[in-house]
Amino acid sequence: MNGLRARLLNSTTLVFVAIVTIIVVWIGSGVLTRGPAPEPQAPAERVPTVAASWSEAGPVTREISLYGDVEPNQIAMLRARTEGIVEEVVASGTRVTAGEAIGQLSTDDRQARLARSRAQLASAQRDYDSAMDLVEGGFVSRSEAQTRLAELEAARADLRAIELEIDNTTLRAPIDGVVNRVESELGSYVAVGGEVLQIVDNDPLIAVVHVHQAAAPRLRTGMDTRVRFIGGGQREGSIRFIAPIADATTRTFRVEVEIDNSDGALPSGLSAEVIIPTDTVDAHRVSAALIRLDAQGRIGLQTVDDENRIAFTPVDIVRARADGIWVTGLPERARIVTISQGMLSPGQIVDVRETPEDYLNTGREPR
Repeated sequence: MNGLRARLLNSTTLVFVAIVTIIVVWIGSGVLTRGPAPEPQAPAERVPTVAASWSEAGPVTREISLYGDVEPNQIAMLRARTEGIVEEVVASGTRVTAGEAIGQLSTDDRQARLARSRAQLASAQRDYDSAMDLVEGGFVSRSEAQTRLAELEAARADLRAIELEIDNTTLRAPIDGVVNRVESELGSYVAVGGEVLQIVDNDPLIAVVHVHQAAAPRLRTGMDTRVRFIGGGQREGSIRFIAPIADATTRTFRVEVEIDNSDGALPSGLSAEVIIPTDTVDAHRVSAALIRLDAQGRIGLQTVDDENRIAFTPVDIVRARADGIWVTGLPERARIVTISQGMLSPGQIVDVRETPEDYLNTGREPR
């Protein structure tokens, strides 16, 4: 019994050892016969896809757009040249012309003084004539005649003074325009130099703007302008004055634009936009959304060269409107990137496709 058990155990052990040996030999043969493991391959670099469109430069008029206020051509305050009570005066809103009588002050005792001055002049004239007759007859010296002449000239001066004072009681408009407000009403007393009324001349109107020192050298007197009034309306104008020195605080130059207002339809005091065409340059029209900033903070556009490489070209904006901007700095003909995924690096190779037609129809493409 024990011998049989020993034989069975020996047989089982031999079978197990044989199986293990076979497995080890099989695994070892695979490890020894296979070649070295292949090196890992770097993934292929993905070439980004962009859309681009050709753009050709065209002539564009550069413009300077400025905002300012519309002022009257002139404002004059009528002041009394003599004292008196206001007996007559025109009402506010009356249109007047220079030299027109628009008010009257009381003459008071001036008429009596005028009569006295005339009498004194007549008496002085007689005394002088008598003195000259006596001088010719040798009865008085010539110095006596000179004294009478001095008295005659004094009488004439007194008469001219009272006549001028009476004339100054009539108030006359100093300029053409419209009476803006009356300072001295009927019955009020005004002294010499007292304010009576204000006249505003609104023809022409003057749009006053302040231009930055960088743009000032492009302006000249006589340049045509367009003036758009806030709230509606537009008029043509021309530059009549450019300040010869900049404002010390703002470093800007005062510019006055003259606007015809012969019909009197426009009041002064309006806010306005003044558009000044300066010169003509070749520029590309693009969407403002295509503008990019480089590492130096410069604005520019991404373009594609003949080898499908990205280039960043700095540009200057010469005109801007709601439907696009016009820029300089690009070649006369350039292929501008219109659609891309993020910022691309200069020199980067891209897969260029034409800009889709539906995207072009939105008006955002370069033209």
